[in-house]
Amino acid sequence: MAGEDLRDILFQSLKEKKFLAAISVQEDGVLSGIQCLRDACRALGLRVRRCKKGGDPVRRGEVIAVVEGTPKQMALAEEQLIGWMAKGSGIATAAAKAKKEAGKKLRVVSGAWKKMPPPLKHLVRQAVVDGGLCFRITKKPFIYLDKNFIKILGGLEKALQSVQGRRKVIRVIQLKSAGRRLLREAVLAGQLGAHIVMIDTGRKEDILEVDRALKEKGLRGRLKIAFGGNIKIEDLKNFKRLPVDVVDIGKAIVDAPLLDMRMDVLGRGESVARMEKCIGSLRKMPPKRKA
Repeated sequence: MAGEDLRDILFQSLKEKKFLAAISVQEDGVLSGIQCLRDACRALGLRVRRCKKGGDPVRRGEVIAVVEGTPKQMALAEEQLIGWMAKGSGIATAAAKAKKEAGKKLRVVSGAWKKMPPPLKHLVRQAVVDGGLCFRITKKPFIYLDKNFIKILGGLEKALQSVQGRRKVIRVIQLKSAGRRLLREAVLAGQLGAHIVMIDTGRKEDILEVDRALKEKGLRGRLKIAFGGNIKIEDLKNFKRLPVDVVDIGKAIVDAPLLDMRMDVLGRGESVARMEKCIGSLRKMPPKRKA
């Protein structure tokens, strides 16, 4: 009949029976998107029997969650649950790779979550954190004066003057100019009290030139250099040789491929045995937290 859900017809005789399903990963990575999984299960009426934590390293074939529900809930779950975790875990895996590549001396952040659609912002931010990175340029309270703020406020000098009264706030300014203008702006930013200059040009050569210009004016000691623009994770080995304090990686992390996952409903004849196997592998995981 028109408007009738086929799943209601197919599962009519089983609609009250509960099934278990195991969600597993099909490749090595770092897990994220767990809160989104829990929220989606709550919306569907599914029970989360066990689940690993965000930030946990996972291996190919490993069970990461066991859920319980009716046949229709299971059918809906397969459409809705995996996407959140697969996307989040893909980002977390890329972030972890970037952190490892950067080593201990180079600070890597990923601020591209700001460009994501609003429903995805929290997922992306949490995935970056689960991967071991920060999604902000500094952990301290800061004001970021980007190119549009600078234009609206009437130029770099007026923009920095507008925040000079904020003594306890880190002042970060985005620089996108080229050549000598970039160097003049970097020096002026330092003289007017900026704490971090973000060279958002994508030209690694600009790091050396800005560093040299700031040192000549005696400003480099208190002014950090950040850099962003089309950076790949494999580029980090080169950045470790440059006089840069912070590197912001965008697309290479937030647009990382999904971490492949699958959901398997446990068969009616094997439910007990498979349940014990799946839950047994997760017994050391903490129980679900109360909302």
